[in-house]
Amino acid sequence: MRVAVLASIAWRSPPRHYGPWQQVAWNLTEGLLDRGVDVTLFATADSRTRAKLEAVCPTGYEEAPALDAKVQECLHISHLMERAERYDLISNHFDFLPLGYTGLIRTPMVTTIHGFSSPKILPVFQRFNDRSHYVSISEADRSPLLKYAATIYNGVDTKALQFYDRSRGYLLFFGRIHPDKGLHHAIALAKAANRRLNIAGIIQDQRYFEERIAPELDGEQIRYLGPVGPERRSQVLGEAEALLHLIEFDEPFGMSVAEAMLCGTPVLAFRRGSMPELIAHGQTGFLVDDLDGALARLRDIPSLDRGFCREHALRHFSAERMADNYLRLFERVLASRGADGERVGLAHLHRSP
Repeated sequence: MRVAVLASIAWRSPPRHYGPWQQVAWNLTEGLLDRGVDVTLFATADSRTRAKLEAVCPTGYEEAPALDAKVQECLHISHLMERAERYDLISNHFDFLPLGYTGLIRTPMVTTIHGFSSPKILPVFQRFNDRSHYVSISEADRSPLLKYAATIYNGVDTKALQFYDRSRGYLLFFGRIHPDKGLHHAIALAKAANRRLNIAGIIQDQRYFEERIAPELDGEQIRYLGPVGPERRSQVLGEAEALLHLIEFDEPFGMSVAEAMLCGTPVLAFRRGSMPELIAHGQTGFLVDDLDGALARLRDIPSLDRGFCREHALRHFSAERMADNYLRLFERVLASRGADGERVGLAHLHRSP
């Protein structure tokens, strides 16, 4: 089986600090390689992978302001589509834009929907319902208007994240700094509990940061660490007593939640979106409805078994499990096309890139 994995090019794959879509695409690429699949990763030219790398964009456009995002996206997607018949299947992690090519190519495309940026994009997915194979990243993130082939949880890199059997006593916010992620709630909770809070992540909303976050930073109780890359991620996550995920939107998945549990750190989260699917309430963290509930449950965090947190994450959210689930889906898609009289294995009639 020859599979082309189409990654987003906002950031490098794997990302230097932030980039959950890129991380998932990279984790899947590496996992498929380990399972004997012939994989080509379509990503930025500075990406790092053991697979074959195809690239026309030098680096992520979020990391290079001189690059025009729409131009790079057009070049990137068309680069794969012009070579589509070299592959048995395309694993699309680039949202809805590649769907417009599905009527022009014969290679089946499995599209992972990494959340909906707006209800306005739903008509695009609806338009291609009958010729697409959609994957949701949680049951909570499914739209009743779409047909899905599977729900496959995002998988985290188990080799990169160590287990920490004890914390250093601080609370942690880990994610993009944007009102949706509820950092202001995390700060309010830390202050109410008189606890230290470390903040890690990129600033996605500068005005929000300057007006609501920066005035609270004192370098002692409330500290901003900046973006945290792979070399520090495990330690920052693992040494926290709890990850605070007090979100103001329906989170499609939540990579930091799975990563924290893999490191042994429980999660205290608002009961929204996918959180009830990720967190085993009372075992790997607590689901609450407001700040009063969060303050009450914060006192119970030390009673949770950090070893069980890791076991739970390994069982449900490992990159290995994700790769197995995608591979089964790919095989099912190709088998169904064969049963319908479609030509399967067309890639083998063409020379490799």
